[in-house]
Amino acid sequence: MKRIFLLLWAVVMVACAWAQTTVLDDFKEDIHRSANNYQAYPDGNLPALTPCPEGYKPFFMNHYGRHGSRWLINPNDYIIPVEQLSKGERNGKLTRRGKEVLDACRKMLDASQMRLGELSDVGAEQHQRIARRMFQNFPEIWEGDVRVDARSTVVIRCILSMLNATQVLKSLNPRLNITTDASEHDMYYMNYRDTVAIAAQQASRPLVNELKDKIFTPKRLEKMTSRLFNDKKFVRDSIDSFKFEYTLFDVVSNMQSHHAFDGIDLYTGVFTVDDATSFWTYNNARWYIYSGNTSLNNHTGARAHRHLLRNFVEAADVAIASGTSSATLRFGHESVVLPMVCLMGLNGMDYDTSDLSTLAEHWQSYKVFPMAANIQMVYYRKAGSDDILVKILLNEREATLPIASDCAPYYHWTDVRRHFLTRIDE
Repeated sequence: MKRIFLLLWAVVMVACAWAQTTVLDDFKEDIHRSANNYQAYPDGNLPALTPCPEGYKPFFMNHYGRHGSRWLINPNDYIIPVEQLSKGERNGKLTRRGKEVLDACRKMLDASQMRLGELSDVGAEQHQRIARRMFQNFPEIWEGDVRVDARSTVVIRCILSMLNATQVLKSLNPRLNITTDASEHDMYYMNYRDTVAIAAQQASRPLVNELKDKIFTPKRLEKMTSRLFNDKKFVRDSIDSFKFEYTLFDVVSNMQSHHAFDGIDLYTGVFTVDDATSFWTYNNARWYIYSGNTSLNNHTGARAHRHLLRNFVEAADVAIASGTSSATLRFGHESVVLPMVCLMGLNGMDYDTSDLSTLAEHWQSYKVFPMAANIQMVYYRKAGSDDILVKILLNEREATLPIASDCAPYYHWTDVRRHFLTRIDE
């Protein structure tokens, strides 16, 4: 463990450098991406889908989707920036930009009352648009009175995401036979709490704390706080700089979840692209240690969601045996989508390393779990053939699997099924 600590201490400065070369351009293009799991669903300019091989038609969709954009869950995320900036206001220590930010944060705090963790207006629209594209991209699945089994975790933002999606599908084809459910009965696979994985995550917390201290040095924090406070000594004596900046970054990042705050820019004069990259570097490593396929969590992060992957396999087996079209839709959380993607091995996200200095070159969480993130597995059959093909979309973009295919991005289901069961049985 001490060797791992020393490794982290030695590589953090290098980590900032590689983050700049691998993601800085992405964040320069759109700083909102640095919000990571608070990023609004990126459905602008979606790529065209590869036509299926001749004679094949889609007949089944296997799906898991994160809830849409939401309010922040922890009340302290809204409270701490207001409290800390209010200290400066009372003592005449705020810059002009600091006063503007305090005003915006007070409005966010007031608006968040009794809404913590709830689906936002933007989040509802995200699932409406995704459902509409599901119907348009794969019309054969939704023809006639086909059965659609929709399930959600018991959390209200997930239930509302499910209802926004299914209502659109029903409006496009009133004959759909849609059932919806949200029950503790299904939570063992919809959002499983694996005690072994939780213990491994808790054991890794010292690694996260050491990484945080190496990235957010007193000098870096002082530079950020000086944009909002005009007295460095006051900040040192009265402000918890990291807690303030970290919670403020969460608030600023999540403003894209609400139409009411469209057009309000709290990045300019508050967080530079370099700052945003540093927050992302820390958050990306934290999510990797918690959810990735890595020795840093004894490989438990991804495998904690083996029950969901088995449910995918079992649902596909039933759909294939039925000979009819259908869909199984599931609505849950990013803390499931990310490790599920790692367990499946989509787009190389099963990458295994203990070297955080090169992590972002291979593993970038913001590309996996924005608000409303989703996995769509679409199954195809051909008349007169037993060969079932499957294509996987991650956030509606064609994804790759670590198995061979003679028709990529389509894969033979027998190969994919074998790959999934192997991962489960490991």
